[in-house]
Amino acid sequence: MKPESLQNVFDSVFAGISHVRKTFTPQLTPREVGTITSVATGIAKVSGLPGVGYDELVTFPGDVLGIAFNVDEDEIGIVLLGEYWHLQAGNEVRRTGRVMDVGVGDGLLGRVIDPLGRPLDGNGPVAANHRLPVERTAPPIMDRSPVTVPLQTGLKVVDALIPVGRGQRELILGDRQTGKTAIAIDTILNQRDQNVLCVYCAIGQRASAVAKAVATLQENGAMEYAVIVVTEGNDPPGLAYIAPYAATSIAEYFMEAGRDVLIVYDDLTHHARAYRELSLLLRRPPGREAFPGDIFYIHSRLLERATHLREEAGGGSLTALPVIETEAQDISAYIPTNLISITDGQIYLSPSLFELGVLPAVDVGKSVSRVGGKAQRAAYRAVAGDLKLAYAQFEELETFSRFGARLDEDTRKIIEHGLRIRACLKQQESTPVPVPAQIAVLLALTAELFDLVPIDQMTEAENAVQKAAADIPPKVNERLYTAEKLSDEDRTTIIQIARNSLANFQPTPVEIKKNDTEVKPGPVSKIEKKS
Repeated sequence: MKPESLQNVFDSVFAGISHVRKTFTPQLTPREVGTITSVATGIAKVSGLPGVGYDELVTFPGDVLGIAFNVDEDEIGIVLLGEYWHLQAGNEVRRTGRVMDVGVGDGLLGRVIDPLGRPLDGNGPVAANHRLPVERTAPPIMDRSPVTVPLQTGLKVVDALIPVGRGQRELILGDRQTGKTAIAIDTILNQRDQNVLCVYCAIGQRASAVAKAVATLQENGAMEYAVIVVTEGNDPPGLAYIAPYAATSIAEYFMEAGRDVLIVYDDLTHHARAYRELSLLLRRPPGREAFPGDIFYIHSRLLERATHLREEAGGGSLTALPVIETEAQDISAYIPTNLISITDGQIYLSPSLFELGVLPAVDVGKSVSRVGGKAQRAAYRAVAGDLKLAYAQFEELETFSRFGARLDEDTRKIIEHGLRIRACLKQQESTPVPVPAQIAVLLALTAELFDLVPIDQMTEAENAVQKAAADIPPKVNERLYTAEKLSDEDRTTIIQIARNSLANFQPTPVEIKKNDTEVKPGPVSKIEKKS
């Protein structure tokens, strides 16, 4: 290029810049700025910001976010959502003009994130299509539909006796280390090929426990349809407080798109404690067990977002499995009773059953599903009633038989049958059982086919019945997944398949004769000798 032409280009560019500079008129925009007056554990108190609203997002130096929690006349109490060690009195605080929101979309599937949407799995940034507020109103009553479709957990004791429906809220409660998380993880694993998306929300958990749960889901291929939202025990209490709301907004995005979603809150005990910590630091008055008076409201507005939408509203569903920890089997404590009254039933895990090796340690007597058989397949309803009655009778007689009393033949049969029921309801972790195999085992139980099997061979006998369930005719197999009742022919077919599979476990007539208690003649008395 010639020097003359290059000079002309520079001249025209500079002329354009000077023209723009002359025509530009700066505009002043008012911006509210506040000042930190004090910083405590997870909270900050700020002066200024006269126009800030409740739940509004504010920013601190270092891109630390906070939520306006207390809006008082003289100062504002703010919950911090990040590391706050560098903040000090006198730092500047600015309004954002928006509420706390989280990124949602299909790009979150298979990812591990924190409540702010930041990735924790080292797989790069998260691709989110939209953003939704973490606090959203629950769907109105007129947009809801009855819960009628079952959510199969893959656990025989739950699917048969405490059924969970899509759109239901079923509480899982029990003491520490009784298998609450295991039930939730097994339920997520069983949703493979069920067209159900899953959101697992870990609230204040140990990093090792979260890593174990993530590893289990990855090994079983469940991360393809799951999102994991994590706050660890060393995170600020503000993150633990917003975690379940952020996870629910992520789940609601899929529900409003017409999908069926399962969300697990593990666990709401840490959520309640985080809220109590924040409230007491912000000088809110304590109430029962030092919890503030609105502790019921923070959980009810969370769990009311779980529902089954009617077809006109999209037809999706959000099933909630909140987990809560009891202390010394006290289910009448403040937080457990709150959640029992909010949810549609509870699965109670007993430490005594756990110590006996009955896993999952579900106490059938204290567990209930308030949706019940309406969200259960007809094949289960045909056997569940008799099974629950027989198991309840067994549990009562088992306590009585420990005193060493002599039992009549009918009582002994009930106890032997109950022992077989308990053995069949046992299940190893991360081994969900499909519907046909469950129905085959349950029908074999109600037909008392297991009663002649020695108790030490029950595991092998049950496995044989589950394998034999693959021989169920395809037409009968299809009816197991529908609302149609099992016909007598179907029952006979399944029971005959189970009977054939148990042929190797039946004792021979010689063994039965040996085991029979025969009345043998006692020693001859002196009077009888004389006669």
